[in-house]
Amino acid sequence: MARCDILIRGGTIVDGSGNEPFTGDLAITGDTITWMGDAYQGEAGEVIDAAGLTVTPGFVDIHTHYDGQAAWSDELSPSSSHGVTTVVTGNCGVGFAPCRAEDHERLIRVMEGVEDIPGVVMAEGLDWAWETFPEYLDALAARPRDIDVAALLPHSPLRVYAMGERGANREPATPDDMDRMYDLTREALDAGAIGFATSRLLIHRTKAGENIPSFAADDAELKAIAAAMRDTGKGVLQMVLDSPFQSWNDELAHLIAITESCGRPATFTLGTSNHGEPVFRDALRIVEEANARGLSIAPQILPRPVGMIGGFDLSTHPFCLCPSYIAIAGLPLDEQLPHLRDPEFRATLIAEQPQENHSLAMMTRNWDWIFPFAGEPNYEPPVETSMGAQARAQGRTPEEVAYDLLMNGGDGRGMLYNALGNYYQGKFDALYELMTHPDTVMGLGDGGAHYAAICDASYPTFLLTYWVRDRDGPRLTLPHAVRALTSRPAATVGLEDRGLLAPGYKADVNVIDPAGMKLHLPVIRRDLPTGGRRLDQAATGYVATICSGTVIRRDDQPTGARPGRVVRGNQAAPQPSAALEPA
Repeated sequence: MARCDILIRGGTIVDGSGNEPFTGDLAITGDTITWMGDAYQGEAGEVIDAAGLTVTPGFVDIHTHYDGQAAWSDELSPSSSHGVTTVVTGNCGVGFAPCRAEDHERLIRVMEGVEDIPGVVMAEGLDWAWETFPEYLDALAARPRDIDVAALLPHSPLRVYAMGERGANREPATPDDMDRMYDLTREALDAGAIGFATSRLLIHRTKAGENIPSFAADDAELKAIAAAMRDTGKGVLQMVLDSPFQSWNDELAHLIAITESCGRPATFTLGTSNHGEPVFRDALRIVEEANARGLSIAPQILPRPVGMIGGFDLSTHPFCLCPSYIAIAGLPLDEQLPHLRDPEFRATLIAEQPQENHSLAMMTRNWDWIFPFAGEPNYEPPVETSMGAQARAQGRTPEEVAYDLLMNGGDGRGMLYNALGNYYQGKFDALYELMTHPDTVMGLGDGGAHYAAICDASYPTFLLTYWVRDRDGPRLTLPHAVRALTSRPAATVGLEDRGLLAPGYKADVNVIDPAGMKLHLPVIRRDLPTGGRRLDQAATGYVATICSGTVIRRDDQPTGARPGRVVRGNQAAPQPSAALEPA
């Protein structure tokens, strides 16, 4: 009689293909799905009763920044708390390899500025047991963790490693420099990088305000690097383009030229502004035309506003750049409170103008798009609840309204939600248009970055609750949403051994209670190296999450299992098979 390790019995199977769900059993042996059908007749080491529950592939987030957390932690939360079983790091062209010892501090400053990870956390958490990119992958592979990690080769460290000080200072690359970067890229791809990532975005800067090494690198340099992908037949290109500072026509011309030169697929970040002309449609039109010519370009989107969370116990809030607050910013919140509760201090702070500083911190007075954030998190807040709208209705200033909400009755633990984008005209209509476009791919969870300002890695739970179950207005079907979280992103980055439920595929599986699924308000944890703080967000409704055939979470709690591994290079889909073992 057939025997499997785990049998998931009687669930509604949504296989990740976009096809209609069906009720059946799914058997797992080792790290592979070995059977799926109406009724498994063999024995099982463990049976998970999935009657009334939904069974999906594990989710794949192709835009994270766990480059550091994967090196110091064995749990990649919050992603793994939301059904994600594979993450991709190295995005935006920033990371920690390749890197010589004398450049450690330089790369920390880049990551501190671009991804808002405290420098002291990285200085304490990174052991730098590597220099080259292959050595970095080996170091990641030596640490057990809960879910899988795949890595892009990041442009900024590559440039500094190849060019030294000239690369850091953004000097033009010489032909010899380009040859060196080609060789290093080929070495990284052969070792298991799944592609190459870069950024052209003006606001991607170090904490000191300097442009990062990859900024404004010319097309000749990028084509030389991409030639390694062409010659090996491996890898995806990931870019952050300089929009809205430049037009989509100009920015996408760079991406298209590089993609045409190497013949490899590409993905880039796309969102909407909250007002003005809907220029995202220009980007979609250009992509449609390029893909019709045979290219493979996937705009990468987040299914809710790109949201920054502010609070006195977090890294940003509307007063974080005011001189009087800067004077107490280094104190623990309990020591800030006597000042914050003082009426004179309050009046002074409300009257002060913020100083110029890091671009994210300077976005904290976007009054008509900043909202209260308490209780059940609301990512579609009514526009009349914004700080600006409340101030106009109450005859007060937005500063007064925001300050009082942050004080939260005196404990200073109130939070504000700053919808930086993707909330066009206070509605989600544009997001629906983006999510249902055939060329787009879902991602941008940003897990492992912006620890004390952004917590978007929970977007899979938001998608399944808001967009599938709860939305008033056009919704996504469950098969569409599951495909968007699984096979579509997996295929975009060449990881075609996962993202589908079928015999032969990797046994990454979620068992979900759709009716009971709930997203909780983010909380502050101090579990980073040196006791650094981060926002974490829990969910209810994940009955089981399985990575490589091992249950890593059960009833929304970690089991302590650590089956995750480093995914080296593109992974081919298994050969079709009705069953790998008899029922």
